Amino acid sequence: MRTRHRLVTPSLLFTSLIVLPVLSMAAVDGINAQSATQIIEGCVAHAKGKRQSHAIAVYDDGAHPIAVLRMDGNPAGVMEFAMQKAAAVAHWHFSTSEMEGAAKETPGFASAPHVVTVPGGIPVYSRDGRQFVGAVGVSGEAPRDDASCAEAGVKAAGFSLARKPAT
Repeated sequence: MRTRHRLVTPSLLFTSLIVLPVLSMAAVDGINAQSATQIIEGCVAHAKGKRQSHAIAVYDDGAHPIAVLRMDGNPAGVMEFAMQKAAAVAHWHFSTSEMEGAAKETPGFASAPHVVTVPGGIPVYSRDGRQFVGAVGVSGEAPRDDASCAEAGVKAAGFSLARKPAT
């Protein structure tokens, strides 16, 4: 029994050495708790600079909430709307302002699940712009201000706002 245990341990160690670097690379390019916090901090700095107050939601590429913040002065409904915007973008992989246009051009799209047709939800791409990694939803001010706040947060965290073609 003891010999068997010794044989398993080195093989598990070897496997973990192969898997851990791959997982670490994914965490660097994807949205995790730390980068979601950076996005929110960037949004808050932008909002305070304009004397605005927003609710901010950051979702990963699987449409799971990673971090949310309701700045002072916003009712609960504003937070719900920010979360709906982020979830919509996480599911569809394009901005809520683009969903507004798609709803006008595509019959039935506005009734599809997870569709929000008000600007303020934007996709987040990896730092190199090659991979969709999540979404940010912002609400609480005029839709144009919500969208610019979300963009400021994404830029502050060092992510890309647009998909870049593979080279």
